[in-house]
Amino acid sequence: MLNAPDPIVTLIVPGRDIEEFAPAAIASLLVQTEPRWRAILIDDGSTDATAEIFATAAASDSRFAFVRHEASRGLGAARNIGLGRVETEYLGFLDGDDELTPTALARLTGTLDETGSDFVAGAYVRSRLRGDVYVTGRVQPWTAAATDPQRLRTTILEHPRASGNIVAWSKISRTDFWNDLRFPEGVTYEDQIVAQQMYTRAVAFDVIPDVVAHWRIRADGTSITQGKASLPVLRDYLAALRGGIRVLHEAGAAAAVIARLDLILAMDLPPLHEIASSHPDPAYAAEVTAFLGELRALPEFAGVHPDANIAAALAW
Repeated sequence: MLNAPDPIVTLIVPGRDIEEFAPAAIASLLVQTEPRWRAILIDDGSTDATAEIFATAAASDSRFAFVRHEASRGLGAARNIGLGRVETEYLGFLDGDDELTPTALARLTGTLDETGSDFVAGAYVRSRLRGDVYVTGRVQPWTAAATDPQRLRTTILEHPRASGNIVAWSKISRTDFWNDLRFPEGVTYEDQIVAQQMYTRAVAFDVIPDVVAHWRIRADGTSITQGKASLPVLRDYLAALRGGIRVLHEAGAAAAVIARLDLILAMDLPPLHEIASSHPDPAYAAEVTAFLGELRALPEFAGVHPDANIAAALAW
């Protein structure tokens, strides 16, 4: 077993039935230019070889720890289990089917060392199957708006468009920032509300334009974000969007609410409308219509900046 220097950052890496992708996630940790990391590999009740892959990694490198759930508890619960095991100054997340870029940990932890902020968020790109390999794309506009240019020791009031970066795995935090912060359990899209809680609770946070993660869009359509045609998944999705807006609204971050509304109307609602137009269950369209009505009723809605996509959403 390989011995390692004392770690400064712990990555919580949950996964379920990801035997095809877990080796790449593990490899992306092994090539980090910052070697002082620890990773908690959590198999969440897999029925394939994920547990064996995680266990083999832990047996070969002391920086890996392995936790196995005999039955699935869900991504939120898996992450919370990991949070209870962190002993390093910093922590972050990496889903077991995604990958970190080689300099991600050096850049993220180095920024926090410099600024003393509560957390730092970087950019990320999607990874899609092209032929036989997954190929990364460009930084999407909403991600760039949240992370570029670099801003150090900022706040959600100063940088409202940071609220568009809602994923858990693009950030590194000080561990004590998570003392009373946990993920919702038993639902999907559990990171959206937590992200907005991070932005509104932080005394200061940093954003950097560096791409720190490759987010895999699975070719078989089995990832959570690819299941929105399911009515239960839709309900979790809309609840997460509502919850995130509520957190920002209650914090008095009106400009951040407007930024989220702009993004939801432009990016989230159009594909939901498309699904609803041919969905066999009329409850699907009813849920989407009711959600749009709730957005219209928000006081911040008057500040929405209309463009073609938003106009189409509002006309639905």
